[in-house]
Amino acid sequence: MWSFIKTSYKWLIISLKLTGIGALLGLITVIVVFMTAVIQGPPSLKTEQNTLIYGSSGDVIGEDKGSEERYWIAIDDMPQSIKDATLAIEDRRFYNHFGFDFKRIAAAALTDLKQMRMAQGASTITQQYARNLYLSHDKTWKRKLYEAMYALRLEIFYNKDEILEGYLNTIYYGHGAYGIEAASRHYFSKHAGELSLTEASMLAGIPKGPSYYSPLNNEDRAVSRQEQILAEMERHGYITSTEKEEAVEASLSYADDQGKETQETAPYFQDEVISEAARLLGVDRESIQTGGYHIHTTLNEEHQQTLEEMAVRHLPDSSDVQTAAAVMDSRTGAVTALIGGRDYEESPFNRAVQAKRPIGSTIKPLLYYRALKSGESPVTMRESKPVEFPVEGKSDPYVPTNFNDQYAEKPITMAQALAVSDNIYAVSTHMDLGPEKLVETMKTFGLQGTFEPHPSLALGYSSVSLYDMVTAYGKMVKGSDSLEGHTIHKITDRHEHVLYEYKPVVLKDDPVDDELAFTVTHMMTGMFDPALDASYASVTGTPIKGKLTRMYGGKSGTTDTDSWMIGFSPQYVTGVWIGYDEGGRPLETFNEHRYAKSIWADTMEGIHESLPSAAFVPPPGVKGVYIDPDTGYLAGPDCPQERLVYMKKADIPKKVCGGSEEKDIEDEFKDDPWFKDVVDWFF
Repeated sequence: MWSFIKTSYKWLIISLKLTGIGALLGLITVIVVFMTAVIQGPPSLKTEQNTLIYGSSGDVIGEDKGSEERYWIAIDDMPQSIKDATLAIEDRRFYNHFGFDFKRIAAAALTDLKQMRMAQGASTITQQYARNLYLSHDKTWKRKLYEAMYALRLEIFYNKDEILEGYLNTIYYGHGAYGIEAASRHYFSKHAGELSLTEASMLAGIPKGPSYYSPLNNEDRAVSRQEQILAEMERHGYITSTEKEEAVEASLSYADDQGKETQETAPYFQDEVISEAARLLGVDRESIQTGGYHIHTTLNEEHQQTLEEMAVRHLPDSSDVQTAAAVMDSRTGAVTALIGGRDYEESPFNRAVQAKRPIGSTIKPLLYYRALKSGESPVTMRESKPVEFPVEGKSDPYVPTNFNDQYAEKPITMAQALAVSDNIYAVSTHMDLGPEKLVETMKTFGLQGTFEPHPSLALGYSSVSLYDMVTAYGKMVKGSDSLEGHTIHKITDRHEHVLYEYKPVVLKDDPVDDELAFTVTHMMTGMFDPALDASYASVTGTPIKGKLTRMYGGKSGTTDTDSWMIGFSPQYVTGVWIGYDEGGRPLETFNEHRYAKSIWADTMEGIHESLPSAAFVPPPGVKGVYIDPDTGYLAGPDCPQERLVYMKKADIPKKVCGGSEEKDIEDEFKDDPWFKDVVDWFF
């Protein structure tokens, strides 16, 4: 007997020691786990959300959601019914535990042991939220351990309302809808804050099996689940029996998306917005689409509508010719409208940004800017006649031609050469300056690429995107490299914290000379001035001059495969490109070469209709004088033709056409039809 007592006592001591050691190890484990959770810090509550895109008016013009639909709303904006229904069916002790419901865990563990598999879950809302944010949904012990650690971190660093808010914004409700706001919109076409008890209890039952319990897949099963939830809500005091009966008897009306067609606003513009946002924030496009950002853009919906309407009006349905166009504020660089093709649904390829095409004669203003920088002036004379230009390293010369093989057969001025788009004058200037000079100038105006200093560069046989060309013209009109084309004004996160805001660049040493840029800008108004018509060619704006009611400048460009028109007012720059997607396919008809000008003219008139007249204001270093377009001399009283040009005072000609006195611009200015309504801008 004594031996039995002694042995029992011995084992009791051993058991107590083992229990103590186990308890100590358990305590150490708990402390280590807790300290690890604290050291790891608060986990991010951020998850994928729909990104909202706003126009310049402040209205939402689009939502980008990637492949899923997500929104984030504050818990105070959720109806009490969805919170109560979720707690009643998912985790009624949520506000009383520290992330783990040990009663449910014990019951679930007993069931798992009986069935020898992970058959029943006992996850709390905190654990489910951790799983939604970071983990897989596999029913394994390893996943359970990771889930427990994440849940512990959530409970340590966030309060219960924050956790419940995150859970209800991330749980999956089926049909691509994540979160209660997305579910409410998808199933009932309303915001979550507008849900009734009947609707809320229906939605609360879906996450257990999003396909199985979706009322759109099987309404009988969904209703049975809803009634179970309402019974639990009554049982635990969330609702009264009367409220339960009313909710059960109320009918539900589900959203019907079938047959709905929505016209997306400016889809090509929105595509560029997403790309630009990704560049600005240093992330990929998918992260922007699902990051829950609020992107405030520069889109003017009236400009966009006008541009789209003019493209449809002038491009025949029977033709598969394509187009790209953009409108930009010439003072800020803000892009107010953009199209990258005729039909986004048929082809989302953004030709305004992604396509690089031969730019033709639209390069010439940059060439003449460089010529002015090298000491020439708008009245510099060069021969317009057939000529061959030797090409370094090649035996055959480069032989440019004018349109219809017509030439002046005499010297003409730079101003006239630009207005009638004389190719011989352009290539001669290019070669006299040195071909590498134009390459440098193209880079000054923001054109990126590998441009060969070949004689043909002066006629635009290098390829550039329309977006970059419009930006380059914007720099010319503003007279500053500080202008940059952009579609985004501001980016915030879903809590309205500003992540990016556009700020104009102020350049201490501006590479663009404002006096030279203004001289070229004003020379480009000559494409609409018949005073610059030559004996062998009319100014290139003649076909559309009758459409125009105010002062514009610009330059057209044509190759065998591409047609361009880039023009501007003091307020806006607009560029239009026409061509086929097959790069080598030529434009087939005469009209195809004129679509760009027609779209441009009608768009510019449309967007300026409500704007006051404005003028191009010259900088102090240039002077406006009237010249004879034929000789380049100053226009005297009896000169048959005259054209207002701007140049540096040192470049003003000494010789006078039609008399010994030059016309004083201050006397003649008010009679110039282009400036009739805007003389006060100058004086």
